[in-house]
Amino acid sequence: MSSLRLTIEDGQFKDKYGRYVLLRGINVAGEAKYPNSPEVPSHIVDDFFDGDNVKFNGRPFRKEDAHIHFSRLKRYGYNTIRYVFTWEAIEAAGPGKYDEEWIQHTIEVLRVAEDYGFYVFMDPHQDVWSRYCGGSGAPMWTVYACGFNPQSLAATEAAIVHNTYPEPDKFPKMIWSTNYNRLAVATIFTLFFAGKDFAPKCIIDGQNIQDYLQGHLFRACEHLALRIKEAGDILNDVVFGWESMNEPSRGMIGHVDLGVVPKEQNLKKGTCPTMWQAILTGSGRACEVESWDMGGLGPYKVGRTLIDPHGETAWLPSDYDDSRYGWTRDPGWKLGECIWALHGVWDPSKDQLLQKNYFEKHPKTGEVLDYPKFTNTYFMDFYRLYRDIIRPHHPDAIMLCQPPVLEIPPAIKGTADDDPNMVYTPHYYDGITLMTKKWNRMWNVDVLGVLRGRYLHPAFAIKIGETAIRNCFRDQLAAMRKEGLDNMGNHPCLLSEFGIPYDMDDKYAYRTGDYSSQSAAMDANHFAVEGAPMEGYTLWLYSSQNDHVRGDQWNGEDLSIFSVDDQTLPMSPLPAEANQSNSSLLKTATNNNTTTTKKEVDDETLVNPGNLKRTLTNPSISSEPPSPNPEVTNAPGLRAAEAFVRPAPIGINGNMTNYGFDLKNCEFHLEIRGTTPQDEEQPTTVFLPEYHFPKEQCMVEVSGGKWEISTDDDERAWVQKIRWWHGEGKQTMRVKGLVRPQNALEGSAEEAGYLEQCQQSYGIGVEKCCMM
Repeated sequence: MSSLRLTIEDGQFKDKYGRYVLLRGINVAGEAKYPNSPEVPSHIVDDFFDGDNVKFNGRPFRKEDAHIHFSRLKRYGYNTIRYVFTWEAIEAAGPGKYDEEWIQHTIEVLRVAEDYGFYVFMDPHQDVWSRYCGGSGAPMWTVYACGFNPQSLAATEAAIVHNTYPEPDKFPKMIWSTNYNRLAVATIFTLFFAGKDFAPKCIIDGQNIQDYLQGHLFRACEHLALRIKEAGDILNDVVFGWESMNEPSRGMIGHVDLGVVPKEQNLKKGTCPTMWQAILTGSGRACEVESWDMGGLGPYKVGRTLIDPHGETAWLPSDYDDSRYGWTRDPGWKLGECIWALHGVWDPSKDQLLQKNYFEKHPKTGEVLDYPKFTNTYFMDFYRLYRDIIRPHHPDAIMLCQPPVLEIPPAIKGTADDDPNMVYTPHYYDGITLMTKKWNRMWNVDVLGVLRGRYLHPAFAIKIGETAIRNCFRDQLAAMRKEGLDNMGNHPCLLSEFGIPYDMDDKYAYRTGDYSSQSAAMDANHFAVEGAPMEGYTLWLYSSQNDHVRGDQWNGEDLSIFSVDDQTLPMSPLPAEANQSNSSLLKTATNNNTTTTKKEVDDETLVNPGNLKRTLTNPSISSEPPSPNPEVTNAPGLRAAEAFVRPAPIGINGNMTNYGFDLKNCEFHLEIRGTTPQDEEQPTTVFLPEYHFPKEQCMVEVSGGKWEISTDDDERAWVQKIRWWHGEGKQTMRVKGLVRPQNALEGSAEEAGYLEQCQQSYGIGVEKCCMM
């Protein structure tokens, strides 16, 4: 038995009892992307550029509220948290100025997560570099350090920023992600990963900008790791690992022709300049560029648009006072002009592109820098430095390696980097659904297959029908998992992001309460991760402040499983007496009938006289002030909870062969290869959500042994489980639950029938059932 709560053995996660563990988790929380003092979500421009004085001390949520959120997530069956934090939260005030108050708040929230038994890994999150480039992550001063003027990025379209968009309510869907291919972010990531090679004149405080930026990020993360270590009760007990930078980008590294949009640039939405056009508009020139939109078959050109900055440039003026942050910029790095002109890429006196392939090859070796080469050189150099700065403070840390999204992982199998304590953490989204915000049950596309060149023509990658779509998702994830095994070695594959947009079809569900599209999309994604099968996953996203009007409060995204404008999952009440808390039902394999009193819990915490009023009132629906747009809050629903609250293995004595949940028929299956000897006190255990599997209305079939369904006080949150004592060799379990009408509209016959069933099954009234 290991003294660590979580270890890796033969490419699988194991708990301290030696059981196989599926890390079933969620990203917490969306609010970590923007500060709470002042409160500046992405649609607010007030105080936006006061970036040196922002605080994240209430992120991801207040310590006083943490038990509400963690209890809810525990009851949803999650055992893992991908803890989202940003570099900005640590070092917003300036280089080397760390926010100790935020760090202490983080430690306190992590201690609450420990109370609920979560496995936690830390995620240094970024999206398109920084809030000032239209995303999240790095402090504002890093944009100044790279020579950009954050307040001029909008006029030049060097970045499309929601906070400065003329009409925030009309901010185009998902356009923020195009910033990876715009001047500011493409430049900064080039400097971050390869500044020494492509921008040798960019020297600040005696260091190349690459070392300056990486060094500060590493030291900020190191400082957080040190403080967590000094706390004494968090490392290993709750925080088991550290993920590398979220969704790294290569910037312009490997760009073949600056005058042409790269063929691999599949994301085209809104204005779509070539990098040469982006360089020109960034220097104040007007350019007519192509304009694109995203459809069901991918991007399509809609016309041309004039970008006219009216002479304003994205770069800092020559008279900018660099003393603001205390650094010294080398005299050879002259402000007031584009750094790519400084390095001879173009001639601003003639507006002539001189070196269209400047970034195509390594300037010293001449090697072509395609994406595999970038991943195996610049990215791995970064990853090694990050790993080596964390490990001294957390020697047992499991390092979660996240290469560029949808790219082939690094070829490190059998090398010194083939670390036994490493996890491969790719991301996957159904891009068509995410970009169009529609769930198409008729057809979808094998995107990974297209990227890997598996089809003679993209048309052959189209999958027809919902079954084919679901299988396509599963097969793409299985292929990604195999790529990890083939290239990185025998390491667990944990999908650290996937999810669906809830505001589909112009927020139809918010007006009607009909979440059928969201449920189908969410179920298809979970079918994929279960069938791949992944060793773990963390769904994107939990946001405690999501609402129907602004979604996740960030760039128009709306992927949170929780919303203050929706109902939480209906639950029946707790037992009246505390001594009922350990009630359970033990059965042998030959007796599958269950008839016992159902025990229930409040969605957030245990019911007691002090919280009874809150328990019986959904605070989200009764929140003040009322929504400014009642049309999208008049039909609160369950937010497709039936699709993400799913049964899943907790601990298995043996190896898992396959598992899955058939939502339509409400049936869970599990196949394992049991080992012996087994700990009698720690049998194979499965989370069995009572919403789908009310104890008295589910049937269990096992190949042998005995099993028990119980609802236990599991680290302060009441969770229903099935425990199974079985033999060695092949073993199977099948659990049939209660098929419910999904997404029944309020007041419908289906809803009435369900509520009547609740009353008969649980012995509670319709009104109480709805409020739980």
